[in-house]
Amino acid sequence: MTDMKVAIIGAGNMGGAIARGLAQGHYVQEQDILVTNPSTPKLERLKADFPGIRVSTNNREASDADVVIVAVKPWKVEEVLKPLRLRQPQILVSVAAGLTFENLAHFVEPEMPMFRVIPNTAISERASMTLIAARNASDHQVQTMLDLFNEMGLAMLIEEKQFAAATSLTSCGIAYVLKYVQAAMQAGVELGIRPKDAMKMVAQTVEGAARLLLANEDTHPALEIEKVTTPGGITIKGVNSLEHDGFTSVVIKAIKASM
Repeated sequence: MTDMKVAIIGAGNMGGAIARGLAQGHYVQEQDILVTNPSTPKLERLKADFPGIRVSTNNREASDADVVIVAVKPWKVEEVLKPLRLRQPQILVSVAAGLTFENLAHFVEPEMPMFRVIPNTAISERASMTLIAARNASDHQVQTMLDLFNEMGLAMLIEEKQFAAATSLTSCGIAYVLKYVQAAMQAGVELGIRPKDAMKMVAQTVEGAARLLLANEDTHPALEIEKVTTPGGITIKGVNSLEHDGFTSVVIKAIKASM
């Protein structure tokens, strides 16, 4: 635990999930987390789950935090940040998609440390693939951000210019994975499996495939596919059917379209 004070502005899906993840982690004490939101119901639910977290409807209470995480809609960021007058040595973390560092620099001291952070919705289960870009940040500050968000899944430092492409793979990509799960469930139901059972089977299979890749740096999807596609077997017939119907091409087109 550290004595770092973190303020989260916005208690919506993403802000609330980040607050819950931080409260369950090892780097910030629960009482050092402040969450602000204009209405109280979301704050009350958060407080019920984590009584130590401080909540407020006044964003100005965030002005003395060491780290300020802005988790509001992009068009509200200027309205939220300008009155706070954030400056060094404070750290700004923006979760607002589409706002560049150049945009953010107009709302705070331009040379202060800034991070752009894009989690995906699995952060609510502490299983997000979180993208992080840094500006004016020391190595220590970068490592602190990676440590914080690695406790809520897997965090990766990338260049800001990679954000659009990486967001298509992660934030948008989670929907494409779920679309595969939904399609596989429908096939299972047609073959006589109950929907809930089919969902669990496919979801666990997807998690298992992910673990094979994440736990083994020297592997590759093609190598793992090869292990289960025996000559003349049923799996290679299914894989070939996917390719004949353009599966790979469709996935590539979807990811490029979401840029």
